[in-house]
Amino acid sequence: MGKFTADATKMLELVGGKENISAVTHCMTRMRFVLADPSKADIKGIEALPSVKGSFTQAGQFQVIIGNDVAEFFNDFTAVSGIEGVSKDAAKQAAKSNQNPAQKFMSNLAEIFAPLIPALIVGGLILGFRSFIGEVAIFDGGTKTLSDTSQFWAGTYSFLWLIGEAVFHYLPVAICWSVVKKMGGTQILGIILGICLVSPQLLNAYSVAEAESIPVWDFGFAQVEMIGYQAQVIPAILAAFVLVYLERFFKKITPEYISMIVVPFFSLVLSVLIAHTVVGPIGWKIGDAIANVVYIGLTTNLRWIFAPIFGFLYAPLVITGLHHMTNAIDTQLSNQFGGTMLWPMIALSNIAQASAVLAMIVLQKGERERQVSIPACISGYMGVTEPALFGVNLKNGFPFICGMIGSAIAATISVGTGVMSFSVGVGGLPGFLSIQPQHMPMFFVCMAVAIVVPFVLTLIIGKKKGVH
Repeated sequence: MGKFTADATKMLELVGGKENISAVTHCMTRMRFVLADPSKADIKGIEALPSVKGSFTQAGQFQVIIGNDVAEFFNDFTAVSGIEGVSKDAAKQAAKSNQNPAQKFMSNLAEIFAPLIPALIVGGLILGFRSFIGEVAIFDGGTKTLSDTSQFWAGTYSFLWLIGEAVFHYLPVAICWSVVKKMGGTQILGIILGICLVSPQLLNAYSVAEAESIPVWDFGFAQVEMIGYQAQVIPAILAAFVLVYLERFFKKITPEYISMIVVPFFSLVLSVLIAHTVVGPIGWKIGDAIANVVYIGLTTNLRWIFAPIFGFLYAPLVITGLHHMTNAIDTQLSNQFGGTMLWPMIALSNIAQASAVLAMIVLQKGERERQVSIPACISGYMGVTEPALFGVNLKNGFPFICGMIGSAIAATISVGTGVMSFSVGVGGLPGFLSIQPQHMPMFFVCMAVAIVVPFVLTLIIGKKKGVH
């Protein structure tokens, strides 16, 4: 018998038996179930098991918090249930049967951007550091930057642009690859399509507005403008979808013995042509429109309404999965306006929810509660709030609201003072590394608000409620 055989056997019964499990897997701390009928799960009974520290449902998956021993628990569970575990990707696909159309759309969007987030974070950090050493004059009476005073830093400033340009200017290459990979297409064709959107042969997207004339491909009966889509998000997504569906179409109608030649040739050529004539221009307009609407909400008098509402509602968006949409908006804002005021509010919301958990750690003295709340707090301060939200704050109710209030106040101050980051970053305490240097002092003020307000509110309400 394994260490968790007894609890695993009981959990199998409490989730509705083997026949109610469509798929099961695990992550770093949680068992992840896709249940045929989620209503059959006895949540109170599951959470009463000695090895269980909490549970929640997200994106069609019933997740049970086990802790660092989850891998051992998973092995014991599969042994007693006779169910083969699946990969996390397979579990996500199975979970979509429990999602409505809006949730499925958000899940797909999240899966497209998830592989890109490390690069976007690195790019934001690099641009922040590069700006500090090359654009902030703090030497010789405020007349020289660090790069002006040292050849080493001047070389570093120049070198770092190579990486920053690769991340943001050539972002369509990564987006096309990610979409095609997600949709099960030929990944190398997605990469080539992305390159065809940002080729040096094309007029750079940043130069279109100032260009006296735009070069064209002249086919005699028609001309196509040779415009690049550097840093554009929506044109790349749309172009990749065109490629995927063209490839599927040609695979269906092409005999297998010539498909190796016909399918990639026609899929790629037609998708590049459609990208530059139809979906590229349309996607550009859509992206600009979305970015302009959000920018208006962040920079006009509407910011006093937009900021507190967004700050208050971001944590609930995380619960629904709709928060993944902000990755595309942040990227569009960064590329169009040289930075984003949206992402700092996201970082502050994460900090606020983690601070509410910190107050619960002070209030709750039980070892069982602390096994959940301490890791959740650390994770939240590092930018991953799901353990904090589902494991602590939502279960108790009032810490969640206190975090939302603190987030709203911090967001209002952040937007009201024009705090801007280069791009997305680490969405917690390390988030200041992506903030533009001139805005860092005020962002630290906002961070202090996001820490103190939820902590104090949660502490006061918790003591009145007799939490211990």
